[in-house]
Order: sequence, then structure tokens, then C-alpha cells
Amino acid sequence: MDRLDNTVRPYAWGSTTAIPRLLGVEPTGEPQAEMWMGAHPGAPSRTARGPLTEVIDADPERELGPEAAAKFGPRLPFLLKILAAGAPLSLQVHPDLAQAKEGYEDEERRGIPIDAPHRNYKDANHKPELICALTEFDGLCGFRAPLEAADLLAALEVDSLKPYVDLLHAHPEDAALREVLTAVLSADREQMATTVTEAAAACARLGGDHAPYADLAHHYPGDPGVIAAMLLNYVQLQPGEALFLGAGIPHAYLNGLGVEIMANSDNVLRCGLTPKHVDVPELLRIVRFEASDPGVLRPEASPDGEEVYETPIDEFRLSRYALPEGAPAHDLTRRTPQILLCTAGSVQAGEHTLAPGQSVFVPAGESVEVSGAGTVFRATVVA
Repeated sequence: MDRLDNTVRPYAWGSTTAIPRLLGVEPTGEPQAEMWMGAHPGAPSRTARGPLTEVIDADPERELGPEAAAKFGPRLPFLLKILAAGAPLSLQVHPDLAQAKEGYEDEERRGIPIDAPHRNYKDANHKPELICALTEFDGLCGFRAPLEAADLLAALEVDSLKPYVDLLHAHPEDAALREVLTAVLSADREQMATTVTEAAAACARLGGDHAPYADLAHHYPGDPGVIAAMLLNYVQLQPGEALFLGAGIPHAYLNGLGVEIMANSDNVLRCGLTPKHVDVPELLRIVRFEASDPGVLRPEASPDGEEVYETPIDEFRLSRYALPEGAPAHDLTRRTPQILLCTAGSVQAGEHTLAPGQSVFVPAGESVEVSGAGTVFRATVVA
């Protein structure tokens, strides 16, 4: 079992205080957006045996177990993070596995450098993800019913938005959503910037359901993504609640601290709220244009105290244990690789004592018990 030393990513949208507060250290004044736990080549966790990437590469069947290695290949198929949003992230979608393979192979054939700013596909993998709130957590997830989006836009009384309101009343619903998103992202940038400015002022004046979009416009003035965001469900998670983001579902995280787990991929197609490249035709190919409930997840408890966040994919499985003082130890031995992360209290994982924000990697089949008084998240795979 390896204690992990993890990299904190200083992305501009990160909170300056949330991760330091969790770790019990003084803030540096700089944004601290994500703490990565796993074997992603961009920032692998460090262990006493070396970077986790090298540890797994040296003997993938021993570290991952024969079943996981056979199913997912010689790599850890998930990345675990603590995510601290102090400002909105970009509005984005992820491809499914077939789309990722097709897009990656196409860009490879065309000779687009892997680090090119207009490159869409950094790898051939999909990127389903799950975010579990540690604090109150705000986000956008999936399309609203078109008539609800029409009412939200109509209340602004901005003349240049009226054509979009009319389109949202059309049928079928998927075509209406496609036409409006296409129109928003393809509009003249100067004209759209004026529309966004007028819409933001109206949102600030109206408040209530419109308030989140005034905040978006404050962070991204003139960005078409502000209007695109009004097509989506606004979600406010309470601690312990989660969202699963599957392929093609437009989403954005707005504010809060959470535990995030995802398939080990960098594939992102952006819709807005970003200065980065937006490939509108490719985006429209990937987005699933269907209104849906955001589907807030609550963990399902098992008799042994494990609370599991059920998802339809195998690359990751996230659960948690809330350990009361004096309770007997839980045997977490499993034939697949695991990362255990403490988020509250003090947890004993094998020979390691974990404080909030600390984590360990448990190779497949290695015996491990957890005890103490606190909360520990368990990340593994389904194999």
C-alpha cells in the first residue's frame, strides 16, 4: 500500500481557500483548482516507489490485478480528484468511446499536434465522470425542457433573444434545442456580445432563477456560453449528493468543493464560457439534444456500511464510508486496484493514518482495513 503525494493544479477558476481549508494549511493566495490522485501522465501521484505511472508500468498485472489489466489494459483506468471551483468552469461535453476513437484517429491522420490549441481529441478514450459534493455545489447539467428555457429567455425582454424563444416553441424538441444552440454559437460575435450584455443586466435585475447567469456573465462578459447555459438545468447539490455526466451531456461546474472521478481521458469539447477553442461543427456532432432531468444521485447503502454511487460504466466505481468513533474496522480488500481518500476526521487505512485530503493506493488483492472516526472515499473499478 502506497501513501500518495498528489499534485494540485492551479487553474484560474480554482478557489484560493477550499483545498487549503480541507488540508488544514494556509492559503497561498493562488487558485488551487484540482488535486489529482492516480496515474494520469500529466500529473501522476508520487509514492515511495516512484511515480504511480512507473509503479504500474513495472508490473501492471500485480498492481491492477489480472481481471482489471485484461479488461482495461496496463493502466489505471480512472483519475480521482478533489475539485474546488471558485469560478465557473467551461461549458463542455465529452464524446462516447466510438466518437473518441474516430476523432482521435482523424486528427492523427491530419497531423494535428497533440498539444495544438485547436486539437479536440488528446486520446482515444471516453470521459464519463461523477462529481460528489463535499460542500454545497452549483452546476449546470443537461438540457432543460425547451419551453422552460423559452420562459427563462422571454422574461429578459431582450429583442435579439426573441427568435430563440420562438425556436424553442417548435417541435420536435431535439430539433429546437439543436437549432437554438447552433444559432447561439454561430452568431456574429460582436452582436452576440451586445445580446449577452443586455441579458446579463436583465438577469441581475430579475435575480432568483436568473441570478446564476448574471454571475456567469460577470466572469465571461460577452461570451455566447452565457446564453447557451440558460438552455441547461441549474443544479445545486447538497453535501453527499452527486451528478453523473455521461457522453454528450452538456455541463459546467460553477462553484463548490467536491470529489470527482472520471475515466482517464483529456477529451473535452467546449461550448462556451472559455477563451479556448470552440469547434462548433464537432461539438454539434457530439451533443445529445434531449431534455432530461439532471438525475441527482444519492448513495445506496449496503449492509457493511459502504455507500455506493451507482453509475452505468466500469472504468470507475466510487463509494464512501462514514466511520463513527469506536466502530469495528471494515475489511476493504478487493481484487481490483483502489485509491482511498479521507475527506473528514481521521482514518486508519492499513498502516497509514489519513487526515482530510490524504490518500493511499492499494494494489489489487492487497489486504486493507479502515477504521477511525471520519469519512473515506473508495475509488476502484468494476472488473
